[in-house]
Amino acid sequence: QVQLVESGGGLVQAGGSLRLSCAASGRIFGLQTMGWYRQAPGKQRELVASISSGGTTNVVNSVKGRFTISRDNSKNTVYLQMDSLKPEDTGVYYCRAVIVGSVRWGQGTQVTVSS
Repeated sequence: QVQLVESGGGLVQAGGSLRLSCAASGRIFGLQTMGWYRQAPGKQRELVASISSGGTTNVVNSVKGRFTISRDNSKNTVYLQMDSLKPEDTGVYYCRAVIVGSVRWGQGTQVTVSS
């Protein structure tokens, strides 16, 4: 049914920027909260940022001031602008979407920040 596809990951040096995108496709009745999670090797998957259908955002303290989440409802897409990246931001970033009748996860996109 609904599928989430992330893009925008890559390799950057500390201090650099990346912009992640997550597009939802399929039979969508209505997208609700969308969010970004990340997981480093050997660690738990953790919330990075979320945004409600009304545009209310939540960003965890470790990335506050550096990451910005936004969405374009006309495109069923959520974005994560990541600036001033640090090596500790390295991990696989996953998109999550709450949709009427289902919760979906994307396949993840790798973000690697070198020293």
